[in-house]
Amino acid sequence: MILTVTLNTALDITHSLAALRPFAANRPHTVAQRAGGKGVNVSRVLHALGQETEATGLVGGLTGVAVRGDLEASGLTDRMLRIDAETRRTVAVVDDGVGDTTTLLEPGPVVGPQEWTAFLEHFEALLRGAAAVVLSGSLPRGVPSDAYAVLVRMAHDHDLPTVVDTEGEALRAALTARPELVKPNQDELAATTGLTDPVAAARSLRADGAGTVVASLGARGLIALTPQGDWHAYPPRRLIGNPTGAGDAAVAALALGMVAGTPWRERLAEAVALSAAAVAAPLAGDVDLAVHRRLRPLVHVEPLRSLTACP
Repeated sequence: MILTVTLNTALDITHSLAALRPFAANRPHTVAQRAGGKGVNVSRVLHALGQETEATGLVGGLTGVAVRGDLEASGLTDRMLRIDAETRRTVAVVDDGVGDTTTLLEPGPVVGPQEWTAFLEHFEALLRGAAAVVLSGSLPRGVPSDAYAVLVRMAHDHDLPTVVDTEGEALRAALTARPELVKPNQDELAATTGLTDPVAAARSLRADGAGTVVASLGARGLIALTPQGDWHAYPPRRLIGNPTGAGDAAVAALALGMVAGTPWRERLAEAVALSAAAVAAPLAGDVDLAVHRRLRPLVHVEPLRSLTACP
């Protein structure tokens, strides 16, 4: 079982428009809402692939009730812990005309010290049934900045590998616990390291404690700096759609590959194909399995020959 942690869970609301008109009234042709947050999205993808997963994190208020209701309706195993403050909402506006998305991200609830202590006890109990742990997303207010470092160390105490997908101070702190894999995107790499070259930035994260760094580069695919070598994996063409959950789909593939011990070429090809399949799906956390099957054998995976630029 792969355990996903989403400390800053959300109720994701997606508005789809034929064309977004700034500073004007817009009428969506489709509106959807569902439980969200990066770790929840990872669990959704794992569940769609028929893999065992459990989703934990913090939820509160009426929005938290809606989150838990959707988890149950989706068939996901809900291991969320209730807190007093209201769970945040996120709004994604999908512009069909340009094939891109604008997102509005609320900051999230304030978590009290006793609630954080309760979560650590809750997390400790869940580790006993896990094969790997995925820690994803931002930290809600009140949770210490080294929260992911604490959770990585707890997982390591149970001999469990970890994947961390976050940025900034939370990622820098997590590196002190030496997670097996971190997966920022290009913007998160730059924000965390201050370096604009993604390969140099990824190398700096490895030097600071990450076992492997896999970085999303949007339409250019992924780069991976691993103990077994450095790789660039990319799709045969750019897909137009909703990229909101693409990175989470890649994390799901990487976590599965970690548990199975899949060779890096196969692991990265799967991550790129699943990421593309997420772009082709309308909602974050979904994947178009037909797109995944079609693109999987077409993904390019090659050694990363340049440490200063990506092709």
